[in-house]
Amino acid sequence: MFSICRQTHPATGIEHAVSCCFFNNDETCLVTAGANIIKVFRLLPEGPTKEVNAAGQPIPPKMKLECLATYTLWGNVMSMASVRCPSAGRDLLLVSFKEAKLSVLQYDPQVNNLITLSMHYFEEDDMKGGWTTHPHIPWIRVDPECRCAVMLLYGRKLAVLPFRKDITSEDGDPLEAKPLADSKKNQPVQNVTRAPTLASYVIVLKDLDEKIDNILDIQFLHGYYEPTLLLLYEPIRTFAGRTAVRNDTCAMAGVSLNMSARVHPVIWAMGGLPFDCLQAVPVQKPLGGCLIMAVNSLIYLNQSVPPYGVSLNSIATHTTNFPLRIQEGVCITLDGACVAPIAEGRLALSLKGGQLYVLTLLSDSVRSVRSFHLDRAAASVLTTCMCVIEEDFLFLGSRLGNSLLLRVTERENRMLFSVDKPLEATVDLTVSDTDKPPEPPTLNKEQPKETSDSAAKKRRLDTISDCIATNVIEISDKDELEVYGSDIRTSTQLTSYVFEVCDSLLNVCPIGDVSMGEPQLLSEERPAGEGGEGGEGGEGAEPALELVACSGRGKNGALTVLQRAVRPQLVTAFNLPGCLDMWTVIGEPTEVTRDAHKDMEGSHAYLILTQEDSSMVLQTGQEINEVDNSGFMTGAPTVFAGNLGANKYMLQVTTTAIRLIKNGVQIQSIQLEWTASFAATADPYVCVVSTCGRALALALREFRAKDGMTARLAPTRQPVPHRPALIKAIPYRDLSGLFTSADIETVQVKGEFTGKKGKNVKAEGFKPDTIYELNDEDELLYGGDQTPASMASIMLAEQSKNPGVPRRISRWWKKYLVEVKPTYWLFVVRNNGNLEIYSLPEMRLSFLVRDVCQGNRILADSLESVPIPTNPFEDEDLSSNTQNADVEKLKELLVVGLGNKGSRVLMLLRCEDELMIYQAYRFPRGNLKLRFSRVAAAFPFGYRAAAAVPHDSYEAALLRDNVRQLRYFGNVGGYNGVFVCGPTPYFVLLSARGELRLHPLARDQAPVASFASFNNTNCPQGFLFFNAKSELRICALATHLSYDAPWPVRKVPIRMSPHFVTYHMESKTYCLVASAAHHTTTYYKFNGEDKEKSTENKGDRFPYPMTERFSVLLFSPVSWEIIPNTRIELDEWEHVTCLQNVALSYEGTRSGLRGYIAIGTNYNYSEDITSRGRIIIYDIIDVVPEPGQPLTKNRFKELYAKEQKGPVTALTQVLGYLISAVGQKIYIWQLKDNDLVGVAFIDTQIYVHRMLAVKNLVLVADVYKSISLLRYQAQHRTLSLVSRDLRTAQIYTMEFMVDNSTLGFLVSESDGNFALFMYQPQARESYGGQRLIRKCDYHLGQQVHAMFRINARRVPNTNHRRHVTMFTTLDGGVGYVLPVSEKMYRRLLMLQNVMNNYCCHVAGLNPRAHRTYKSGRRLAGLGPARGVLDGDLVALFTSMPGGEKQDIAKKIGTKVEEIMADLYEIDRLTAHF
Repeated sequence: MFSICRQTHPATGIEHAVSCCFFNNDETCLVTAGANIIKVFRLLPEGPTKEVNAAGQPIPPKMKLECLATYTLWGNVMSMASVRCPSAGRDLLLVSFKEAKLSVLQYDPQVNNLITLSMHYFEEDDMKGGWTTHPHIPWIRVDPECRCAVMLLYGRKLAVLPFRKDITSEDGDPLEAKPLADSKKNQPVQNVTRAPTLASYVIVLKDLDEKIDNILDIQFLHGYYEPTLLLLYEPIRTFAGRTAVRNDTCAMAGVSLNMSARVHPVIWAMGGLPFDCLQAVPVQKPLGGCLIMAVNSLIYLNQSVPPYGVSLNSIATHTTNFPLRIQEGVCITLDGACVAPIAEGRLALSLKGGQLYVLTLLSDSVRSVRSFHLDRAAASVLTTCMCVIEEDFLFLGSRLGNSLLLRVTERENRMLFSVDKPLEATVDLTVSDTDKPPEPPTLNKEQPKETSDSAAKKRRLDTISDCIATNVIEISDKDELEVYGSDIRTSTQLTSYVFEVCDSLLNVCPIGDVSMGEPQLLSEERPAGEGGEGGEGGEGAEPALELVACSGRGKNGALTVLQRAVRPQLVTAFNLPGCLDMWTVIGEPTEVTRDAHKDMEGSHAYLILTQEDSSMVLQTGQEINEVDNSGFMTGAPTVFAGNLGANKYMLQVTTTAIRLIKNGVQIQSIQLEWTASFAATADPYVCVVSTCGRALALALREFRAKDGMTARLAPTRQPVPHRPALIKAIPYRDLSGLFTSADIETVQVKGEFTGKKGKNVKAEGFKPDTIYELNDEDELLYGGDQTPASMASIMLAEQSKNPGVPRRISRWWKKYLVEVKPTYWLFVVRNNGNLEIYSLPEMRLSFLVRDVCQGNRILADSLESVPIPTNPFEDEDLSSNTQNADVEKLKELLVVGLGNKGSRVLMLLRCEDELMIYQAYRFPRGNLKLRFSRVAAAFPFGYRAAAAVPHDSYEAALLRDNVRQLRYFGNVGGYNGVFVCGPTPYFVLLSARGELRLHPLARDQAPVASFASFNNTNCPQGFLFFNAKSELRICALATHLSYDAPWPVRKVPIRMSPHFVTYHMESKTYCLVASAAHHTTTYYKFNGEDKEKSTENKGDRFPYPMTERFSVLLFSPVSWEIIPNTRIELDEWEHVTCLQNVALSYEGTRSGLRGYIAIGTNYNYSEDITSRGRIIIYDIIDVVPEPGQPLTKNRFKELYAKEQKGPVTALTQVLGYLISAVGQKIYIWQLKDNDLVGVAFIDTQIYVHRMLAVKNLVLVADVYKSISLLRYQAQHRTLSLVSRDLRTAQIYTMEFMVDNSTLGFLVSESDGNFALFMYQPQARESYGGQRLIRKCDYHLGQQVHAMFRINARRVPNTNHRRHVTMFTTLDGGVGYVLPVSEKMYRRLLMLQNVMNNYCCHVAGLNPRAHRTYKSGRRLAGLGPARGVLDGDLVALFTSMPGGEKQDIAKKIGTKVEEIMADLYEIDRLTAHF
């Protein structure tokens, strides 16, 4: 059985976050990683702000995250760090992978991608020391002064990676180097690029000190002359039950790394730390040293001062002999906590329950810590990683909930600090998980702040007016003047911290369970048979489906509703045959101040439909009527209609004329001397293209007339050059500021004082044209008296790190608030394959790309090296009239600015067989400072163009051929983007979040002939389209879904941990099992013959354990809320282990099968008390709903609930009987008169946790012993073992694979593998059928916890019946495994092998190695079986450049069209939901 595996929804969790200068040194970005995806975000301000903090410094406005780049790797990121590298112009990214690989990456603007600077591989056998399982994570740590990085190998060795000395020097990027201004203009700049890393080497930790083993954490310390690494380790292990005889087992060692001599002395060691130490946190200067976080205590260590430790709860007092003081007023544990430094001596802590604390280290004058202060600031998301960006923002990355961006502001209150302050109420930052989190009430938190001398105040005063206080009167804050008085007093000040939510990133993982259901909010009944596909009547109708998944945990628990396709809500539909094209035109504009980038505000007054030889004009008000005297021309087919002059004027271009209309009156008409085939506007410009390869550019000129404003269209002074013949032309209005010929600011040392220059600073302080050197700034900021100039170079590295230099003085966010003036450009594609960009209105050639239809990854400017010719037609090369073959295929060109304020410029090229999307990005060289880079969009593989209708006349065929299929829309449901018409209609969205989204339109509407956005009183922010039956449909997007996600999604917070969900067909509701945790002081203990309950009272400072209380709920898919009064609480201590929707035959009053909800439970008391469980069977019955609550028409009715002899761990049905795993036996039951009667049983392995049945076969999964196949024979009433897998494997879940009459068993294992087993008794290696044979295997890299099957979509003219096996992962991914025919498998396997060498191996990771089956045990004589195609790799073929596609097809001896047809078929087979 051959199959292909593809992930269609990417992982969404975030596990690592670093902040670094990813693209260039001017801009700090946030880089996040989760599973195999790295994303780069930048912070964008929502709007200007006037807020200041306590020090009178400006605080940045609230920010949104904009995603600038996404990289998918062939391996999961295990650890990530960044290295400052000013000499290269941008930072390096260090990423490590399982088990011991390290890659040094950097963004490269030449290819607009991550390039690998060096790869380090430490997986030799002698490194592993004979071990086969490696639980240790390869942590990367970077020295704070960027002299080296280290990586932990297998927990026993360290790899050291030294960096070059000049990496931190300020030589600009070689790309940014400007040639001298004289005759050397055209010579290429010579640049020598060297690897930033020197040779790496390995330290064996046992050689430093033979006790070092079981590393808990490694960290670099601040403030040492050489890089100094702190190792936290546990030489001899212990555990909680053994602390009475062995405690305080942890130790730490400080190792100084001398990399030139490769000697590593231990300069500082300490033993006897508490046994539950978790991690070390280096403390920044001036304090230095480090903080050791243990589960129950917190200890500050520094080399020269005695340690200071506190106990955080009462457990610490009797598990350690380390001297600890009691921290008053807190009772917390630090297991699973994250930490990040937010200021000097202050850290933000996020506990495992999501509480945010601020920890302050209070020090005395000798710089030793004398007390801690912990303050509960807010309640937030359950955090996985934390990162501080630009000092004022805290990013909380999460795998269990939506990741948050918080703004941290400090406010100072001058009052003395008292210890016995009660804990105040806290803000919960995660209350609403909806799209826009509300502003939490700001809560002032007192925070002690010790100013031991007035230097801090002096420094703050200096920064008020940009380091030059010319006279005292200009200082705004009167309190600051006391510095000049004699009253310099040291007082404990209180700083209050306020955390405010700025933005959140949607996350649907971990998906624990998933169920298919029918969406309830469909606007119409679906037809019985689907157009041209369903052959067998009723069976052809494929129901609309949606996925409901359990995601999150605890207070971040939610139900996630996923739909793959956009299902618009129908407002109304008419049948209008014979229409080829349509436009909507905005009528008289309402006088509203419009943002420049909101193109389509205002409601549409007219709808214009093109027919073969005429046009039809409809007025759209309350109803839609045809009008005659609208000023529009109806006698010829319209090729374009739109608005000009800020929507004041309407424009119509027919095949023969151009008309300008205002208020339904024609004010200008221009006859054309040739037939127009295409036109487009970029207000105020219009460009009309003829069928003969010429273009006319017109501009709108407004002037005053006696009856008010009027306007005329006039051709631009310079005509569009018409040789060589042009094929497509489109004008574009740019608001991104990317299209500029001005030099981009060179990457300079941050010496410019961009703050309030020229406001309150005397300008003579600044000399023009000097760049202030770092030394001056350092002396100004650090105070010149104790800073000799020689030390300024030492402070270079600290400048970015030291919190004493506030980054906010430079007001880095100001550049995002500058209004960009629109510029106008004309994009032209000629028949020799060149793309030319002309500036309007000068018509100056500014950018030229050869062979634009080749589909190259980067479109670079051919004028970069050539000086611009004064007359382009003298240059033979540019105007060579050679016909280009690829250009013949180009059907359409569209350039749009999407994203935040139109800053993301997309160029879409639609060819006959594919759609190419390019995005403009900034590039420092050339005439226009930009390039275009191809977006690897996972389009439907065979992007199909519509087939020609045979009986058309020549003119109609020409018209039909020129119908625009790429339709820009400015506001549909609040989104702007492009709609792609045709047989595979798609929405292409790019919102302010910055990620390109492709959503297919529901398949029963295809093919779509044309599309227009439609804003009307009856249909606000809607759209119109013609479907296959030439029906005009007026629709709106469903508002309950968010479309700015990989799939349209709705996340319904339930604030409990969801465990299981299943759809109940008869009542159309979802049954959900969820649990809420609460503290408990009771437990059961065994007293010899029975259990007895006992209650403990351990005092206030004891952290009591949490216990889960389970409940069963009914959920309505109509309103997405729990149906009132249906919640059933289960007993205390009772845990649900399985939930199944089973079809049982009911003997008694009724007969036949009926769906019931069956639940298996277990009472978890303690290890001394025998486990027992219950089987509970519910029927969901219809009742009379309560008045005013129509959803309460369904209730649970309990049919059976009895205790069993052991824990009930799995349930399913076989032939109408219930089959259950109870303890180590499997029983078959029959439901008779509300009681279960035993039928048969069999003994099993250790712990059965999954069971599946098909016909009379039962597949059983064991937690440890892999899978077994059982058969139930009804006539003998026996249950027998057929075959099983003889190896040990930890199974997570399993599902059947069905291919015609072949049955396979697909299992997912704990290592992130898939394995496919088959029962083949005739094969020799199956020992006569006793053993299941592993036929295929595949490494997914994510753990799969839920699977289900669905019938594959029908493909015309095949009778191949098969099922798609869908899966969901714990990282939030969704994908499928699909059986394929051997012919297709062989062809795509050859493609996969060739693609392995062609695709970009980001970070040096190999796709083939990544997909190989991975297992801790080496299996004797069994290598990986492979046999599953890597759909993610094969899908990359579609976005390859044309030339490479031809090469690859030639190498495997087939045609590009055949490969595309195969990929298209796979895409259609799996186009569900």
